[in-house]
Formats: sequence, C-alpha cells, structure tokens
Amino acid sequence: SPQFKHDDDPEDQDETVCNREEDCSINNNRRKTVSPAVGEHPLQYNYTLWYSRRTPSRPANTQSYEQNIRQIGTVASVEQFWKFYSHLVRPGDLTGHSDFHLFKEGIKPMWEDEANKNGGKWIIRLRKGLASRFWENIILAMLGEQFMVGEEICGVVVSIRFQEDILSIWNKTASDQVTTSRIRDTLRRVLNLPPNTIMEYKTHNDSLKDNSSFRNTKITL
Repeated sequence: SPQFKHDDDPEDQDETVCNREEDCSINNNRRKTVSPAVGEHPLQYNYTLWYSRRTPSRPANTQSYEQNIRQIGTVASVEQFWKFYSHLVRPGDLTGHSDFHLFKEGIKPMWEDEANKNGGKWIIRLRKGLASRFWENIILAMLGEQFMVGEEICGVVVSIRFQEDILSIWNKTASDQVTTSRIRDTLRRVLNLPPNTIMEYKTHNDSLKDNSSFRNTKITL
C-alpha cells in the first residue's frame, strides 16, 4: 500500500492513505494508458489522484512540495473511480497537514503546470468534521461535468489543517470572470452552501508571488 512520508524527514510518521494493502494498486502504472473496461461507464476525462503531506514548521517551496507529492492512481470510468475511492482513507480521518488532489490526467497539482499557470482557484474554508462529505460532493460534481465551463476545470483539492479544512477547485483562466462566476455559483449549488458562506478566489500567480495557497485572497459573499 502506498505509504507516504517526507523524503527528507525520517522522523515523520508514515501516513497510509489506503485501507487495505492491495487496494490502491489500481492503475498506478504511469506508463500505461488507463482506459475503461468493457461495459464500464467512461468518464469524460481520466483523473489522477495525488496525496501530499508536509511538516508545517518547514518552509514550503516548490522543490520540497514536488518531493512531497505522490501520485496514487488514475481512473477512467465511474466503476474504477468507486472501486478506488471506496478504499481510500476519508479526508476527515487524515492527520496533520495533508492534502488529496484529484486532477485531470496530465495536469500536475502545481501552480507552475502549463495548464495551471494562468489560472486560479476558489477556496472554501470548512469547520472540522465537514471535509469528507464536501470532498465527495465536489468530486462527483467534477466527474459528472456539472460545472458547464468547457475544459476550464483542472482539478479539486481538499486540504486538512489543524484549525480548519479547506476545499478548493482550480480552473485554467483566472481572468475569465464569466467562468469563475459560474464555477462559484455551481459550487454553492452542488455543496448546498449557506447563503452567507464566504468564498475566496486566488490566482496561482499571486500564490507564486507570496508562496502561499490560502493567504491574501479576494473574498466574495
């Protein structure tokens, strides 16, 4: 089972993200093209799940982030997704400073990736205890193509932190306000967010400038 730890931190505890030994071995051969089996329902895009974890006291930088992110596997059909997902640890059961990233195959969950560099993300801060349900809902909305913004969606992230958990959805073109507004409105609907929920948007360019994912955001109600 993929157990992940910092390459440079022998004191870090291993974090197991799969519930049984054999279950996360699905489709994690990166050289092989993943495709739906006969009779399965294909997704519009293949999606790859990534996992990352870091020690908050360590300064974050692109190199250390790239070392700490692990590709877990890729799915191409509804059936492959559910088989895979059913064996994953729920985000609410992860500890420490951990993230799950589900992105279209070929897009790395990094600000500098070609598909992300002109983009940004909507951020929703959640109180503890909500992450698992909201993560499932945002994934199903993305896989089910509910955002209706063409190829703009890159992926979704759930970030487990000490005081709060954070859900974010990345899109390709930060300057396209019609698209970002539609994503915001769809999020409100599919997550059934209360009307007063604060939503924040941050461009990846701003993240690169201040080296942070969630600080200095533009807030909208």
